[in-house]
Amino acid sequence: MDPNDSLYGNLGGDEGIRRLVTAFYAKVQLHPRLAPLFPEDISPVMEKQHQFLSQFFGGPALFSQQHGHPMMRARHMHVPITPQHAEDWLGCMKEALEETGVQEPLRSLVLHRLSGPAHHFVNMPQDEGS
Repeated sequence: MDPNDSLYGNLGGDEGIRRLVTAFYAKVQLHPRLAPLFPEDISPVMEKQHQFLSQFFGGPALFSQQHGHPMMRARHMHVPITPQHAEDWLGCMKEALEETGVQEPLRSLVLHRLSGPAHHFVNMPQDEGS
């Protein structure tokens, strides 16, 4: 990990973020609690995630250029997200980071940075069946 570079750069720039997003959504689509929250055609979601993560990790402001201010919690309010969903999401991201070869300490730093937003999206109490 290069401490003088952004997370975006350390993750491999555009190509690295695309690999991570592809690995991540392959896991999400198979996850019993997460898959039902996403549309069958996941391609537009993947593109927005690529744009957001690029911007969030210090790369080009792709999301803002295409969609305006991220306002991520507001954009997700139509989806019932519990604390368990946030943890499941982070678990899939951890697996995707491992699968794409992201090493420590970068992997833990990325997960830490994503933990705040993942839990910020929670808009429902924990469901007993989760």
